[in-house]
Amino acid sequence: MSDKEGASEEDWLALRPQEPSPSQCCSSGCKPCIYDVYEKELAQWERAKAMQDKSLLMGKKEQSNNSELNPDTFTAFSVSSVEQLTEDTYQYKFELPGNSSLRLSLGQHIVLRGVVDGLEVQRAYTPISPRNAEGYFEVLIKCYEAGLMSQYIKTWKRGDVVFWRGPFGGFPYQPNKHGELLMLASGTGLAPMIPILQSITDDEEDETFVTLVGCFPTFDKIYLKPLLQDLARYWNIRIFYVLSQETSLEKLPWSYQENTYTGHLNEDLMKTIVNSCRRKPFVLICGSSAFNEDMSRYLKAAGIEEDSCFVF
Repeated sequence: MSDKEGASEEDWLALRPQEPSPSQCCSSGCKPCIYDVYEKELAQWERAKAMQDKSLLMGKKEQSNNSELNPDTFTAFSVSSVEQLTEDTYQYKFELPGNSSLRLSLGQHIVLRGVVDGLEVQRAYTPISPRNAEGYFEVLIKCYEAGLMSQYIKTWKRGDVVFWRGPFGGFPYQPNKHGELLMLASGTGLAPMIPILQSITDDEEDETFVTLVGCFPTFDKIYLKPLLQDLARYWNIRIFYVLSQETSLEKLPWSYQENTYTGHLNEDLMKTIVNSCRRKPFVLICGSSAFNEDMSRYLKAAGIEEDSCFVF
């Protein structure tokens, strides 16, 4: 099929730019704001759809090879390592020149550009490397069987060059501002939580309590176990796991049995976790839209109001 032959409505919807959520805007006057980028890409998509010409989506974006992350242009970064964490999730490491750093604020994400079958796709990911990491950054990515971007990502190998733009969004964290942070993460929603956790444990003056609840299908699909185990050793960090497809805790290592629940994170379990917090928590949520909506509803039932929550 040529670019100008009729494509189905489903084909076009798959190519439609993804609207940012309100929490992805950091309200700090970024230019271009993630919404500016979205409006520009949406207008391009609408023109292409109206003319039934997919080639209009293949316009070349400005790009740079100077390895300086920029929100306006895509910058080339080289893949330095690929580590498979589970059957569908990978940890990718990218080189930065010398001892340079991305200089991201906590929880900020960057936008990846990929080309699949000649068509451009963009998706946002949050680096999991420490904010002060020098010479590299790391990203946690789950690949989906039918995902357009996943098809591109699965081809990556060491030495490949890929293009990123950013940063955008972020959580305006301040040490000791909140007595306790309650982090609710589903799958790769763990990503924005990691730099915040590391920032707290790296700062001797920061006495914020943290309760992280990681939701995964099974024990084998928990990401970054060694890192999470290290973080859980700090006096102010607690980590719980909720495993939706496990039916018994008996086969889990003993060190996980006490802090793991089977089934789903439901309203009753949410109340139990909130009531166990040492101080009234401020809540960070990251997962699918359905997960985020469920968590917001359960939190309200547990007495946590919307102004005490931040959704990535």
